[in-house]
Amino acid sequence: MKVMGISGWSGSGKTTLVTRLLPVLVARGLRVSTVKNAHHEFDVDTPGKDSYEHRAAGASEVLVASARRWALMHEHREAAEPEPYLDALLARLGEADLVLVEGFKHEDHDKIEVCREGSRREPLYPGDRSVVAVASDRPLPDANRPVFNLDDTQAIADFICRHCTLAERAA
Repeated sequence: MKVMGISGWSGSGKTTLVTRLLPVLVARGLRVSTVKNAHHEFDVDTPGKDSYEHRAAGASEVLVASARRWALMHEHREAAEPEPYLDALLARLGEADLVLVEGFKHEDHDKIEVCREGSRREPLYPGDRSVVAVASDRPLPDANRPVFNLDDTQAIADFICRHCTLAERAA
């Protein structure tokens, strides 16, 4: 399984880029999964639904399954439990040609940094060798790595396929 990160500071456009890349990569016949890092409490369940009630009642894990999909929710009952490392999460995924990882900017996997003009944060790429390319809304002549226009989804997808040595398949 090949992994490519989409990293950057909050509000830079990581989710927008991932959701634009997914249909382009899938149209090339690739099976693509995603992992998203959240730095805050989140919920994927709905109060009142059975799965939510199971979890709220104390279940450590709840697996919900139907003919169309299944989802496994793991509840950290210990407040001091550390956030899982990316490798541990990737090991839980099913087979895929490519995993797009949104976030996890401090882990050591290849990443494309989303960099926007007007950001008040310094870019990651000058000090992070795992940033192999940058997607930006401005030229970055001193980036010392490929820089793509943030809106050129096809070129970014081409780069990911080349970098990860992914062969396109008939869709």
